[in-house]
Amino acid sequence: MKTDEIDSASRLSTDKSPNYSNEKQSHELAEYEDIDGLHRRLSNRQIQWIAIGGSIGTALFVSIGWGLVEGGPGSLFLGFLIYCSFLALANSCMAEMSVFMPVVGGWVRMGSKWVDEAYGFTAGWNFFLYEAVLIPFEISALNLVLTYWRDDIPVAAVVAACIVLYGIINLFAVRAYGESEFWLASGKILLIFMLFAFTFVTMVGGNPQKDAYGFRYWSHPGSFAEYLHKGTLGRFEGFLGAFFQASFTCVGPEYVAMVAGEAIYPRKTIKTAFKTMYYRFGLFFIMGSLCVGIILPYDDKTLVNVLNNEGTGTGASSPYVIAMKNMGISVLPDLTNALMVTSIFSAGNSYVYCATRTLYSLSIDGHAPRFLQKTTKAGVPIYCFCVTMIFPFLSFLSAGRAASEGVKWLANITQAAQLLDYIFMCTIYIFFYRALKAQGYNRDDLPYKGWGQPYVAYVGVVFFSVVLGIYGYTSLVTFDVGTFMTYYAMCFICVVLWVGFKVIKRSKFIKASEADLVWERPKIDAYEASIDPPLGLWTDIWQTVTMQKKKQHVV
Repeated sequence: MKTDEIDSASRLSTDKSPNYSNEKQSHELAEYEDIDGLHRRLSNRQIQWIAIGGSIGTALFVSIGWGLVEGGPGSLFLGFLIYCSFLALANSCMAEMSVFMPVVGGWVRMGSKWVDEAYGFTAGWNFFLYEAVLIPFEISALNLVLTYWRDDIPVAAVVAACIVLYGIINLFAVRAYGESEFWLASGKILLIFMLFAFTFVTMVGGNPQKDAYGFRYWSHPGSFAEYLHKGTLGRFEGFLGAFFQASFTCVGPEYVAMVAGEAIYPRKTIKTAFKTMYYRFGLFFIMGSLCVGIILPYDDKTLVNVLNNEGTGTGASSPYVIAMKNMGISVLPDLTNALMVTSIFSAGNSYVYCATRTLYSLSIDGHAPRFLQKTTKAGVPIYCFCVTMIFPFLSFLSAGRAASEGVKWLANITQAAQLLDYIFMCTIYIFFYRALKAQGYNRDDLPYKGWGQPYVAYVGVVFFSVVLGIYGYTSLVTFDVGTFMTYYAMCFICVVLWVGFKVIKRSKFIKASEADLVWERPKIDAYEASIDPPLGLWTDIWQTVTMQKKKQHVV
């Protein structure tokens, strides 16, 4: 069958006769665009902007305040710098595998093909639960941010509106999702650069008080805050608090990998997205942490009261908005908060998409009920979508408690799952690397070669495992079962999933010489041979902005 696919691709690329009908061309193109029931319709600009939109959410604008309060500006900056440096290791692993095999489900399915079926089963359900729980997290955060304008906005009404809008966007073809995320992510980019400009202009004196405060808050009250204990131990624990906030805030590789199965010309568009991920780490996350530590002291009363829910609970919960109000700046806080609302909504939209596709990939591999493989004509996994949309209803829990409490609780329960994702990625790469070596592949011939391998993958496994083991240590200081479980529940769930699958299915680890490195490559090669290469990023954006008509041609 794979030989037939390759021959078909060859015919598509060589047959130039005038008798070759347009109808047959369209049929062949549709055949190769349809990968496992989904459609490759996400354009270059949509892929790059989804990579930005999926990685920037509530945490960078709101929850980051916890890191400032617990660790101070110095610890916050160092925590983000160090964590992003190690997150780049996971990106290197994921980039090489995804560009080589841009399949639906990304590393979730690679775990089943290259490591052990139980491993893929566990990785898939962990990622699905992680993404699904993040949906109500974002909706809860949206409610928190809306209280900036007024604190009597009905929480239930906001939740219901989000559910309806997520449903409308994700029920259309993937191209509609990509287009919505392109414009929503554009709002995020605008917001980030606006906040960077605000930080620079005000710190050099461009504020109503004409106060060139510079790095004042780094010396008073100080760069490193004490947390839980006093002295050196307290400052170290403050650093850990800021570092753990970074581990929740900084993401990226998983979202690029997840859209690989629906990207046009994936070996080019996905490779670009992964290569630029390193710049995003530095620009958005590291610079963002630096700015937060400049504009606000870690002991700011408003920030502390809002985060601890001891004050009015009204909602200037973002450090940026609080700083603007402290300086007596008008209008800009409202604009910032409005853009923040669209940014948080966009993040939730991305989680709906990723959770739906993850559940679909689990069904393809037989790790979820097969009825979930049902797709619409537009390529939307309809039943997977329906299951995913159950989770947003958890947001109604916010109606009975402070929104800030709900946000913190959901952040804790998902953080372990996020760290587990990177452990899975790096581990799968180690098996992938061994399979390449055992089967005689030359990595120099791969469409993308990750740097520093396989040592980067080994370091990544150790680093993320250590962070996972210690990030909930505060729950042990004054031990509480409920708090402990919110930190480590996903670890126990993953152990149960893996052991249960092993016992029931009796799966075995795959030998390096037997790992399937062919898999869907012939079909992907045939698809890429059937179309023109994609437009360049800025050309694609320009044609979109100027409303020029773009066509996809069969070669």
